[in-house]
Formats: sequence, C-alpha cells, structure tokens
Amino acid sequence: MLNLIFTALIIFSAVAYLYFKTKQFRTALQAERQYHRSSASAALGAFIALFGVNQLFLFSGLITYLVAAAFILLGLYVLVHNIKARNHYAGFLEEERRLNEK
Repeated sequence: MLNLIFTALIIFSAVAYLYFKTKQFRTALQAERQYHRSSASAALGAFIALFGVNQLFLFSGLITYLVAAAFILLGLYVLVHNIKARNHYAGFLEEERRLNEK
C-alpha cells in the first residue's frame, strides 16, 4: 500500500515537472521563465527524493541503502535549493507583468 502512495507521488512530481517545463518555454517574461524553471527543478528534486524513498521499500541490501541515500540527499538538496529560488523570483513576477503591460 505504501508503495502505491509513493508511486502516485512519483508520477505526480513527473507530471508537475513536465507542466512547469512547458510553461517555462511558453512564457516571454524573463522573471516568469525563471520562476517556472525553478518550479520544474523543484518537482524534479521531489521526483529524485521520492524515487530513493520508494527504493527503500522495494529492495533491501547495503548497496540499495547507499544508492537510495544518495538519491534522497541529492533530491532534497535540489528541492530545497529550487524552492528558495522560486520564492526569490516570485517577488519579481508582479513588477515584471506591470512593466510589460504598457
């Protein structure tokens, strides 16, 4: 049952990555492009971390634990870094939209 939950979360994060990557390519404003890029990268970090956690429930063994730990740590680093970047660019969105509507 727990494996199904992690599988659904992995699929959701992959779909979120594709959604934000598509939004990134379709926008013309620079701050909005950076915002969507960091959102897509955060979803990718969640995908990597969730994949590592899911491997812990599927397999057992020392190699699996080491590889899963690497995936979890890398995914959490990418997730946290890009959430901070996303919050940084969120402050510029309204100002850039206001400047470009003229």
